[in-house]
Amino acid sequence: MSSEEELAAIRQRRMEQLKAQRGQQEHVAEAQAQAQADAEAQKQALMRKILTPEARQRLQNVKLVRPDFAAQIELQLLQLAQSGRVPLPITDDLLKKLLEQIQSQQTKRDISIRRV
Repeated sequence: MSSEEELAAIRQRRMEQLKAQRGQQEHVAEAQAQAQADAEAQKQALMRKILTPEARQRLQNVKLVRPDFAAQIELQLLQLAQSGRVPLPITDDLLKKLLEQIQSQQTKRDISIRRV
């Protein structure tokens, strides 16, 4: 019986260790999620400062269609605003020009449809 009791005690200790590890992992994950949420909120606050409402709406529309492109645009807008290379606030017309410039710099997607 002592070997069974030892086995039960080992299992109990191992379960407690796993629970402690799981708790730490959840705490780290929560901290990372909170940090991401804070960074996103800070980015949105800056975007509100540097964009007019019409430009923000246009950027939201772009984000719906192409989220990766919109994220790239947001980073570039923040960099431009921080360096002082564009007048603030960025109007819708200026945002259109910036979008056109960035779009022309990217490689064009060639879509061809072959019918069999």
